[in-house]
This record gives sequence, C-alpha cells and structure tokens, in this order.
Amino acid sequence: MRTPILSVLLLSAISGNVAASCMEGRVVDPDGDGIAAVRVSDGRQLVTTGDDGRFAFAAAPQAPVFVIKPAGHVAPANGEGLPDFWRQPDATDCSFVLRPEPVTRDALEVLVFSDPQTSDLREVGYYRDDVVAPLVGRHTAALGVTLGDVANDDLSLYPAINAVTTMLGLPWLHVAGNHDLDPADDARSLHSFQAVYGPDTFAWEEPEAVFVGLDNVIAQPAGSSGYTGGLRPDQFDFLKAYLPTVARDRLLVVLMHVPLFDAPAGRETFRPADRQRLYDLLATHPRVLVLSGHRHTLQHVFHDAASGWSGAKPLHEFNVGAVSGAFWSGAPDAAGIPDATMADGTPNGHATLLVHSGGDYALAWHPARVGDGGDATTAMGLHAPRVLRRGAYPAWGVYANVYMGLPDTRVEFRVGEGDWQPMRRVEAADPRLTIENARDDLADALRGRDRSPEAVPSTHLWRGALPTGLPAGEHRVEVRAFDRWQGEQRASTSYRLDEWVD
Repeated sequence: MRTPILSVLLLSAISGNVAASCMEGRVVDPDGDGIAAVRVSDGRQLVTTGDDGRFAFAAAPQAPVFVIKPAGHVAPANGEGLPDFWRQPDATDCSFVLRPEPVTRDALEVLVFSDPQTSDLREVGYYRDDVVAPLVGRHTAALGVTLGDVANDDLSLYPAINAVTTMLGLPWLHVAGNHDLDPADDARSLHSFQAVYGPDTFAWEEPEAVFVGLDNVIAQPAGSSGYTGGLRPDQFDFLKAYLPTVARDRLLVVLMHVPLFDAPAGRETFRPADRQRLYDLLATHPRVLVLSGHRHTLQHVFHDAASGWSGAKPLHEFNVGAVSGAFWSGAPDAAGIPDATMADGTPNGHATLLVHSGGDYALAWHPARVGDGGDATTAMGLHAPRVLRRGAYPAWGVYANVYMGLPDTRVEFRVGEGDWQPMRRVEAADPRLTIENARDDLADALRGRDRSPEAVPSTHLWRGALPTGLPAGEHRVEVRAFDRWQGEQRASTSYRLDEWVD
C-alpha cells in the first residue's frame, strides 16, 4: 500500500516525531493540527485521541490499525482510490489525515454490492460493463460497501477490481468473504485481503448511520470443512468496547458476508454461540440493520425471540443478492454479458440503502438489466402463459417475482379494467428461470460458458389464477405490489384466450 503524499508532507511538519510502529500515532487535519476525540482501533483495543490528536495503545497491535472516521469528516483516498483510514500494525507512518467537511444532504445514500466474485479479467469486465459503468456519473450515493467475495479465489485480481469500483468516485468499504481467503488457517487466511483492504473488523461513522464491518468467515483447520460463519474473540472485544459509544439516534448497520440465519434450513452455517453473543451486544441499540451476502439470492429475515433475539423489535437482516448473480452464468446477451439471473429468479445487480436523520431507512434492489418486453421492471418480473383455451378450468396463473417482497407485502392483479384481486404468496421456483433451465436442457449446443442455475423456491413469489371466461382475444394483466420502502410498484403482461374448435 502506497503512503499518500499528503500524509508524508504532514508528517514532516508535525514536530518531526514519527512513531516507530502503530502502537502510537496521530490524527490530524490537512493543516497538520491534531483532531481530538477520534477513536482508533486495531480490531481489539479501542483508544481515543487527545487534544493534540495523539493516540497510544497499551499493547502492540496485531492487526491493521484504523481510525473510526467520525461524522462530519472525510478520509482522503489513497493511491488506489480507496479511503486512507488504516495502516499495517508495523507501519512506520501511523498518522491519519481527516478533512472536516459539513454534511448538508437530506439523507445518506449507500451503494450496496455483494459478491462481485470475479474469477478472471473477463469477469472483471462483466462487473465493469454490467453493473459499475451504468452508475458512473448517475448515482447520488455518498458511500459504497461490498459484502465480501470481492474476487473468486484469485486474489491477484484485487487491483483490477478496485480500478473498476473506484470509477464510482466514492469512499468504498469492504468486508471479507469465503472466496477472499488465502489457503491457510483462520489466523493467516486474510493476509492478502488485509494487504489491500486493511482491517477485517472496522467502524465508520456518518451523521445518519454507523457502519460496523465484520469478517465472519471462520476458516477451518486443514482436513475439515472449509469454513463456517462465526466471530473471533478479538472481534467481540472490539464490539464490547465500541458499541456502547454509538449514538442511539443513528442507525447501526452491521456489514458481514455469511448470513446470521442458517441456510439451507436445518444445516448449521453460523456458530450458534457466536450468533447469540452478537445478538446480546446488538439488542441494546434501538435501530439495527444487518446486511449480509454469500447466498446469491435475495431475502429478508426478521430475527425474533424464537431465534434468541431479545431486542425491542425484530432484527432485520437483508440478505443482499449478488452483483455476479449466479456466478456470471447463463446465456450471454448481445454484448456478451451472461444473463446471471440468480437461482430465486432475481436478476443480478446491486442494492441501495437510504438512511434519514433519526435512523429511518429505505432499501431497494436495482437489476443490472430489465427483462424483455413489458413483463419485467426494476421491481418485479412477471410470467403468464401466452394462450389459454376460453372456458377452460382456471388452473393456470400469472406469477409475480417481487424482488424486495416481504412475507406481508400486498400484491394484487387485475385483467383489463377489472377489479384488483389479491395474489397468493407461494414458495415455488420462478417460472421464467425454469423455462431457461428447459432451454439449456433442450439445446444441442452450449448456450453460454455456464448454464443458468437450477431454479429453487423463491421467498418472494406471488401467484394469481387467470380467468378463462372472458371473451376470446388478448387480455392485459396488470400487477401492483406495495413495497414497504418504495411505495406502489407496477408491471404488466398479457395472455390470449382462444376458442377450441374440434
């Protein structure tokens, strides 16, 4: 990691006293004046700068040292375009520069990426062209986060991936995923990740929200299963020291890779004791949101007393869909980019988090591409049969995959100008993806480098039975879903009724 020129110039102006290691250091403004009351940590110890901006740890740091960027300050970018807020524990330069900057926005918008999971430079190109390039110069976000699996095991791709991500011109935070690990035991598994992204445990403060990033991938010893979800003792030490200092009028956003809930159901994928300890630490805060990735589907989970959560209201975990969708698989489009639809029928893409003063928030999913015809919007994709026999038993339905749908989301449909009718939530495979599976099965040549994933039951699919007693001809079907955060969303399709002639 190259030391920013600004920091080098400042160090020469700060009394010439440079720390020999990151056991002590200083936080300053661009003029070289110390900034007081800034927290600094090594992922276990937590200290605060004095009036002169100086800090000192009681014990030598064993992990990257980072400044907890306070609200109303900016961390300048380093030579790679990422925020310059950390140092290796043995660094000779352990000063940090923060620029005071008043915040005048109405709300904080965050771009939320998960699992770009690029395996080679070709897939880095997909990441650039499919997801990042359409956002350049068009987003209104002030911060970006990636929820792990930045690469797909080839960690030498980090510089190329970063060159794409930093096109967005945002401070960007990263947590580690299971495909960001070096082949080593847990204590050494993040050497490559830390060399580029620094701390695997960190905090970052904005006026509207506080972000805590946690590596929750526990690499298992050689000869056993590769990894499991959990947290280390040093991470709990940090959380116990830091969380009581978090302002209660801000949203506390926990960033992680492996979901807190076990998936698939019935298989332990997160250590129960670690989950309970984390629950207990978070439960005292009035507003908490967990953002996780890893599963390459999109789902909302509300943790409650049945799972050990003791907070005043259920803990909302948004399991974010993947930038890479189904691992950059599926038939390519005209530009050569794979379809990448996920196994639950959700298009690949990214999420946004909008946080207002006081901690209220709104979430949205943004597909990289919208489907063909009028059967899909950014909010949902529809499927209906093209033609039915007039007068047949009404056993066929219109399906709506409402990507951000919750169990209590109201979804309705109508045919023509008829009355709105409720749709029923079903846990079934998205019919559009099952058709893609059939196309792959029936093709006599490969349709793409990798097939689309086998469709699995979606947690956000609704069905309504199509009437067959209407006059023969084309009938427009309109679906509306009442999104908790984005309001009413609509999409439309059509089907035809034909007379059967013996």
